[in-house]
Order: sequence, then C-alpha cells, then structure tokens
Amino acid sequence: MSDLIQITDPDAPAARPVRLTAPPRTRKREPGPRPDWLRVRYSRGEAFDEVRRLKDGLDLVTVCEEARCPNIDECWSAGTATFMLMGDICTRRCGFCAVAKGAPRPLDADEPAHTAEAIRRLGVRHAVITSVNRDELPDGGAGHFAATVRAIRAASPETRIELLVPDFLGDAAALDAVLDAGPDIVAHNTETVPRLYRRVRPQAIYQRSLDVLDHIGRRDGVISKTGLMLGLGETDAEVEDVMWRLRDVGCEILSLGQYLSPTTRHLPVERWVDPDTFARLAEVGRAMGFRHVESGPMVRSSYMAHRALDL
Repeated sequence: MSDLIQITDPDAPAARPVRLTAPPRTRKREPGPRPDWLRVRYSRGEAFDEVRRLKDGLDLVTVCEEARCPNIDECWSAGTATFMLMGDICTRRCGFCAVAKGAPRPLDADEPAHTAEAIRRLGVRHAVITSVNRDELPDGGAGHFAATVRAIRAASPETRIELLVPDFLGDAAALDAVLDAGPDIVAHNTETVPRLYRRVRPQAIYQRSLDVLDHIGRRDGVISKTGLMLGLGETDAEVEDVMWRLRDVGCEILSLGQYLSPTTRHLPVERWVDPDTFARLAEVGRAMGFRHVESGPMVRSSYMAHRALDL
C-alpha cells in the first residue's frame, strides 16, 4: 500500500509541466508581492489525472479544490487528496475560507461507501477525511463521519484513518460517536489565536475548540491534532501561548502554515511569515512535547499528514 494515497508506477509517463506561477504581484488583500518561498511550481501527470477521474466517477468532493489549496498540483500529482464529506456548502462564514457558504443539500447516503471505495482503489495507507460544517444537522454530521470510518475499515482494514472534524457545537455525544468508530487520529483546527476569533472564526469559540481537543486527547487509542494559520495579525508570542494551551489539553500533533487570502472578499494577509520563523516555532513545539510539528509556509493541516506517524 502507498504512503497516503501515493501512486508510484515506474512505467508511467513523467509528469508534464503545466505552468509556473505568474510573476509576483501586489494583491489587494496581501502585503506586497509574494516572497520567493511562496512560489509554487505546477506540474501534472498521470497520478493527478487518476485522482481526478476517481473523484469525479464516485461523485466525491476534495478540500483541495473547494478550499483552493496551493498544494493541489503537488499532492494530486503524487496521488494525494483529502476528501471532504457532506457536500461543498458550509453553514459557517469563516473569513479565511474559500468553501462556499449557504444552505447545504441533504446528505448523500452513498458517500461513506464511495469514499471507502476510492481509498481501497488507490491503496491508501493513511487516509485524511474532513468535512464542511453542518450545524443544521442534529448531530452536526457525526454519524456520517462514523459511517465513513466503518466503511473504510471494512474496505481497507490496513489503512490508518485521520479525521479533521468540526466542533459539533460542543456536543460531546456527537464527538463520542465519531471517536467510537475507531479513527487513529482526530484533528480539530484551532486556526488562529483567541484575540482574532471574532474576526477570523465568528461562529466558533476558542475555548470550545480547546474543549474538543481535550475530549479527543482523553480517549485511549486516538491521537489528537490541530492546525493554525499564521499571517492573520497574530504575534509569535500569541502563537506560542496557544501552543502551550494545546499541550495543556493533550494535543499531540500540530501543523503551522502561512495564511493566503483566497480572494479579495476574504481576510487580508497581514504579514508574510518567513521560513526561519516556522522552523523556530517547530523547535519550540518539539521542546513543549508535541509528538510531531509540521511547520512551514506551504503547510496545511492535511499536508504530509502521514509523516506524524511514519517518523
């Protein structure tokens, strides 16, 4: 099986270069031209096309597309994708997120089985599954997450399962339903520092997110994980403060990445965080006792997720 939906075929054609990023330019919501460390080389090969065909054929959604992830070419060309459950419309209006907002469609009862089938076909060793927020559902979609975990376990027993879940509005019973299904890692992103919550995550509560992570951390056999975006106006001291709080609630895996404004309608980037700062914060996190810290300008919460357990 592969390392996180990784497809390798020595006889496959080499990846074909598609384009380079446009020359740096000042964007309305960014503090000047993007620095060199944020330039991305795009290339697509057979693995990219296979992920797209499989996703489309099973009518699945990926966060890679919906959230406009800058790593999509790199990840899909390596056969890597993060599936997003419960549709492509979110009930929350976070200021950083490119996923569509509004009234979602009914849940697709076939989605758990289709997701499991995609994972089986791709030979996934470490699957990452996330979702939109579905606050209108009585359980926030917890039952759908649990059904997906069970379907993956049945179709691909050797696959490690990592979930990135919403806060379920603080409903511990809903979270327990997810944990009872037996995932290996359960993540809930803190996203930013408490001072910025009202602006960045207006329908979320910092303490509630910590409580979710605390609840996950108390469950035997499940590893807790979270992620933060840098560049929204926080200070490094505030980031370190949050890191200490995360360790206090038993969070074991942390990802840190640069926030990039998806469009001019989203929150502006307040600063470019240089690679040395990300490296320093990773060292600080390891000294605090995090099991693994994935930290860098292009890091996203599901990026190279398998490395936390493969190191």
